[in-house]
Amino acid sequence: MVINLIEKLHNLKKNQTDLKLMEKAQLESRIEKIDIEVALTKNQIDTASVQKHGAISDFMILTIHKNTMRSHILKLNNEKKGLNLEIEKVIKEIIELQKETEQFAYILEEERKEAIKKILLAEEEASTEYMQSKYINERTNF
Repeated sequence: MVINLIEKLHNLKKNQTDLKLMEKAQLESRIEKIDIEVALTKNQIDTASVQKHGAISDFMILTIHKNTMRSHILKLNNEKKGLNLEIEKVIKEIIELQKETEQFAYILEEERKEAIKKILLAEEEASTEYMQSKYINERTNF
């Protein structure tokens, strides 16, 4: 009964750890997407241009456009920082869950060892009793 409960807790902690690892992977994937978008936006800033002899308004629009893209990059970087903080939090949770999983695994192993010892002791007692009864029967037959 106790072993079943400990085993269920152990499995629960393993499942929770797996879920946290998947959550971490999803956050890392979102960060990777942000990095790609930042790189693409930086490339757009570097390659955006107007005609060589264009109007002054073209240059002003280009400047506004570049500033908007820079603002977008700042927003993405702030989102990335937030995701990195979430990853750190998830990593701490994963570590804690792994510790708990290991504790339950240790307890479970100790319970199994104890059960095996009890079985071996019972078998030893049974064999000792058998030998004693056999010895007594042999002594009474003579």
